[in-house]
Amino acid sequence: MEHTWSPEQYLRFGEERGRPFADLTARIRAVDPAHVVDLGAGPGTLTALLAARWPEAQVLAVDSSPEMVARAGQVEGITAVRGDLRRWEPSAPVDVLVTNAALQWVPGHLQLLPRLVAMLAPGGWFAMQVPGNFDEPSHAIRRELAARAPYAEHLRGVDHPDAHDAGTYLGALQDLGLEVEAWETTYLHVLTGPDPVFAWVSGTGARPTLQALPETLRPGFERTFRARLRAAYPETEHGVVLPFRRVFAVGRRPC
Repeated sequence: MEHTWSPEQYLRFGEERGRPFADLTARIRAVDPAHVVDLGAGPGTLTALLAARWPEAQVLAVDSSPEMVARAGQVEGITAVRGDLRRWEPSAPVDVLVTNAALQWVPGHLQLLPRLVAMLAPGGWFAMQVPGNFDEPSHAIRRELAARAPYAEHLRGVDHPDAHDAGTYLGALQDLGLEVEAWETTYLHVLTGPDPVFAWVSGTGARPTLQALPETLRPGFERTFRARLRAAYPETEHGVVLPFRRVFAVGRRPC
C-alpha cells in the first residue's frame, strides 16, 4: 500500500518543524541566486521563506505527494511541481538546492548525493537536514510493535525513515568537492494537547506504518502505541517534552 501525506496533520506542529529549516537556511550565504529549489518541499510553507529572502529568484517547490503539491500551489511567490527527488531533474543549473527532512525517506540516499550536487551551478549552495532521532522511543516503540503478530505480516516492506550522523554527510559532500560545514542540534519541543507525541509521529515517521495496517488491526495498534508513548514522554505541568535531534550539512560548490 502506498501511503499518502496530510498537509493539515503535518502543519499541526508547523512552528516546531520550521525551526530546523530556518537554522539550516541561515547558513546559506548565496547572494542574488536566480534558481532556488526546495526538494521534498511538503506544503510549501517553508519554501515561501526562500522566496521572501530572494524575491528576484525563481523558487521551485518539488514534492512527490499530490496532496502536498496541491497545498504548495496555493503559496504565493513559489512554483510547485510534483516530482520524485530520486529522479527529478532541473531545467537549468541550480544556485540554491535545499532538501529539508526528506532524504531520510530514501534508502541509500548517500548514493543520491552525487546527482544532487551535480545540479549545482558554479558557486551554488546545497543544504540538507534530516532527523537523527531514530533510536528514540518515538521510533523504537513503533518498530517493536510493528515486529509483533498480528501486525508484522502487514508491515513488511513499509517505508520507514533512516539517516546518518553529521560526520558522514560532511565526508560525503567533501568528497564531492564542496566546501562543507555540518552540525547536529537537539531541539526540546514542548508539546500540548491530547497524546501530542502520537499526533506528531502520525503526521510523519509513523504515518506509513499506520496506513498500512488493515482497519481491523489499526485501532488496537494505535491504543498500545499511544499508551507506550505516554509512558515514554510523560506530561509535566508545562506540557510534554519531545527531544528531537536533527542533522545538518551546508556546502558550496567552488566557482
